[in-house]
Amino acid sequence: MISGQIDIIERLLGSVETIAVVGLSSQRSRAGYYVPAYLQRQGYRIIPVNPYLEEALGEEAYPDLHSVPEAVDLVLLFRRSEAVGPFVEDAIEIGAKAVWMQSGIVNSQAAERARAAGLEVVMDACMMMEHRRRA
Repeated sequence: MISGQIDIIERLLGSVETIAVVGLSSQRSRAGYYVPAYLQRQGYRIIPVNPYLEEALGEEAYPDLHSVPEAVDLVLLFRRSEAVGPFVEDAIEIGAKAVWMQSGIVNSQAAERARAAGLEVVMDACMMMEHRRRA
């Protein structure tokens, strides 16, 4: 995890309700499945975003963030570091309050773009592990 993110993580875990998960997987053994499944069990509303899925975790899946018909508090990214830029732009455009890049995902340029647009940003941290630490 990148240093200096503890306050942001605490604030997001306590205030976020609706999470759009870009790259949610249908494979239970992948972090893109079990992390959002865990978060859903903790009471967060999970919206799957994956053009290859029709539904996941009992929720309708959407092909992209612009197709999600409701407000999103946080966009959780399960995409390679070099691929997150367009998703961060979409998060800005749909009015998300924050972008969270999972463990191993770091894109400083995309993070700066999000911050400049007023979004909070977490990089290289597992949302499930951070939630468990605070539970």
